Amino acid sequence: MLLDIIIKDTVNVADSAKAALASLKERLAEDPAGVLSDLGHQAINFGIKVVIALLIYLIGAWIIRRIKKLLNKIFTKRNTDKTIASFVTSFVSISLTVLLIVITISELGVNTTSLAALLAAGGMAIGMAMSGTVQNFAGGIMLLVFKPFRAGDYIKALGYEGIVTEVNIVNTKIRTYENSIIILPNGALSGGNIDNFSQKPVHRCTWLVNVAYGSDPDKVREILLDMFQGDERILDGSIEGTAAPTVNLKSLKDSTIEFSVWAWVNTPDYWPVTFKYNEEIYKRLPENGISFAFPQMDVHITNKD
Repeated sequence: MLLDIIIKDTVNVADSAKAALASLKERLAEDPAGVLSDLGHQAINFGIKVVIALLIYLIGAWIIRRIKKLLNKIFTKRNTDKTIASFVTSFVSISLTVLLIVITISELGVNTTSLAALLAAGGMAIGMAMSGTVQNFAGGIMLLVFKPFRAGDYIKALGYEGIVTEVNIVNTKIRTYENSIIILPNGALSGGNIDNFSQKPVHRCTWLVNVAYGSDPDKVREILLDMFQGDERILDGSIEGTAAPTVNLKSLKDSTIEFSVWAWVNTPDYWPVTFKYNEEIYKRLPENGISFAFPQMDVHITNKD
């Protein structure tokens, strides 16, 4: 539809040009002096339009530069993220520049309707072709504005977990403990669940310990609590929102008794403490006569004779 309109406008311009040339030829034959005089006046008028258009462009370009400087000052004063500040400044600058060009061309007497329609169609086509990228742009802006995480945080999102190394306008990069770099699209990331381990200064470690039926619960609790003694990384509950280590009988399963062990630590100590006491639990319970549970089935055989 739009292409038909552009072609029609082009044909109309060509026909008008042919008609104007034919009219000029007839006038030159009848009154050469008058035609030259008219051409002189038209040239002067066109020259004035060119000067005015040039002035409009220069003044508009100066205003755009001033707006960019003003935006940079505002972003610097508010300590806005550099990525989002650069994106907003560039977007405003490009939009105003396109508008200035259209105004300048229209001042020269050129019909800008087709040009505006062409720009709109081009923008629509680019938007459709880059729909995923636009979604990531929008997601990046949301992440940079609301900051659910920062570079250096340990997060779990979209099935991956690791340390955030970079947050830009279209994607986020995290480094796993295997030293792999995972690139996550900001569109999906901003709309999904994000578990930020680094957002709070303290974190709770949890161990689920399954022991055999017949084990003494009090003895199991005593062994598990005793292994934390002397470890300064284990918090004693004096910090608000934390508690001293606890051991609770969580559930009675088919083949096991399951205990839940909780201990609060500072966030940087979370993984070292978790790994250390995985090993300690594995060592201490058998040393004190407590057996780990394993799936089992009782089979009863009845002799009918």
